[in-house]
Amino acid sequence: MRGLFSAVAAVVLLTVALAGGRSPAVGQAKPAVKKLDLAHVTPPPESSGVVFKWMCEELTKRSAGSLNAVFHGGTLLTKELEIMDAVKSGNIAMGSPAGAACTVFPEMCVFLTPFLVRDYHHAYAMFNGEIGKNLDETFQKKYKLKAVFFYDYGFRHFWNNRRAINTPADLKGLKMRVQQGRVFADTVNGLGASAVPMPWGEVIPAAQQGVIDGADLPVVNINALKAYEVAKYASMTYHNYGPTVLVMNLDLFRSLTPEQQKLVLDVGREAQTRVRELTESVDNFQKAKEILEPKGMKVNQADVASFRKVAEEKIWPQYRQQYADMWDKIVNTR
Repeated sequence: MRGLFSAVAAVVLLTVALAGGRSPAVGQAKPAVKKLDLAHVTPPPESSGVVFKWMCEELTKRSAGSLNAVFHGGTLLTKELEIMDAVKSGNIAMGSPAGAACTVFPEMCVFLTPFLVRDYHHAYAMFNGEIGKNLDETFQKKYKLKAVFFYDYGFRHFWNNRRAINTPADLKGLKMRVQQGRVFADTVNGLGASAVPMPWGEVIPAAQQGVIDGADLPVVNINALKAYEVAKYASMTYHNYGPTVLVMNLDLFRSLTPEQQKLVLDVGREAQTRVRELTESVDNFQKAKEILEPKGMKVNQADVASFRKVAEEKIWPQYRQQYADMWDKIVNTR
């Protein structure tokens, strides 16, 4: 009888423990794994594709399995605007407008004014400082997007299949692809060429068919995107600084635990450093020659001062007026 009582008592105690949430670990439900899809227009070896892939792997690993971050490079969605629409709607968690940041976020167009951003130190001070903080707040309120980190594609240089570009006069008569934003067309037209807006996916075939004579890219992506296969000349003009941003759907970001939010931003800051190193480390004449000339391109250092003079006279006035509230903040950032 005593043995029967003991057995019944054990069952009762176990039932109470299960009901009170003090059951053995095997009986507890594990927290749901949060999947974070990150879509980007290009895969590795494009610079940000390399870093976004690394970032997703690190988020998954460092979250101890509570996050499953998956990188989709040029596969899930293949156009910048499609990616951004999917992030805004919450169909995917994270994405970048890549080179179309000005089209998606008009607040970023001012930074593309040719020669306004002086150098990398100037850029980093802005985007990791008060200007970047203000943009993040604007994106949250206006677009329901959280800026994970700002990064860049470096300074852009002209590449083409006709001739070396040393001064603005050398651009005359050339049809140059530009990204789909007014400032890009204003830059190329203002400096002396004819701007042809088109998405990146059409650029290489257009160059092969002679629809365009060339385009512009930072050195790291002239190499990664194989512009050397369709162009003979790369000219170091440093005419536009190309900032962009990795964003996350704000509701999805807020649905993460505080620890997960911190992890996303911390790994994002590490990713920012990595992509900047990939871009900046090759953005000089000697490194460009070292990388591109063995692949058949002729690299020349353009007369940057002559391009800057034309830009300040022909292009700056309208943008100084349009972005009067931002212009002095940019110029005065040290």
